[in-house]
Amino acid sequence: MATTNDVDLGAPAVIADNVHIHYKTFASGKAAGNSRNILRRQRGVRVVRAVRGVSFVVREGESIGVIGHNGSGKSTLMRAIAGLQAPAQGTVYASSRPALLGVNAALLAELSGEKNVILGSLALGHSIAEAQESYKDIVEFSGLGEFIDMPMKTYSSGMSARLRFSIAVSRDHRILLVDEALAVGDRDFKRKSEKRIRDLRERAGTVFLVSHSMSSIRETCNRVLWIDHGELKMDGDPDEVIDAYQAHH
Repeated sequence: MATTNDVDLGAPAVIADNVHIHYKTFASGKAAGNSRNILRRQRGVRVVRAVRGVSFVVREGESIGVIGHNGSGKSTLMRAIAGLQAPAQGTVYASSRPALLGVNAALLAELSGEKNVILGSLALGHSIAEAQESYKDIVEFSGLGEFIDMPMKTYSSGMSARLRFSIAVSRDHRILLVDEALAVGDRDFKRKSEKRIRDLRERAGTVFLVSHSMSSIRETCNRVLWIDHGELKMDGDPDEVIDAYQAHH
């Protein structure tokens, strides 16, 4: 497992300062269940307190695992770091524009994998020449082979997610947010993905990895944030935090 001592940590890359994120959904009239006061009713609209007072400082060269139960606020927090979700209170600072890789990242279903690779590369800021230069490596990394010529709509969800990940990591990012992308693919792809994240980190990139795979987090991260019902329950060494999380569940 990577430890903090393995990494030459640099300047702050991401700072979350007392971040609260709320969003509204229409109340269904059904009981909220064991919501632990996350929900309150307001004129027929349910206000979801998805993230509640989260603060941390992450430095260049750190790889941060983010764990928690489904609905704990992990993905909402990643969207806030990426600048896609405005906090209701508090602030998120980032030293450069974060790139969010989620399994729902948009690619165009009607187009072939090949065209999506080029478009995805351009969206990441590659020039056309750079996109063409990195094309072969992206396809090889994805393991899609002859399927790359077929429309994306014919792909399984796993194939699509592998292609998205391959495009996203074809470029070095100062800050990369990976949301559950390592949950797809076979063991070889998972191993390649973990190595790629370690390589990014070693080049002073900062990586956040949201995952239910504790083995992936132990392999790739030097620090873990445990988000529980929207709150930061624990922040520290991966083994200590994961052990506490598993004991709690």
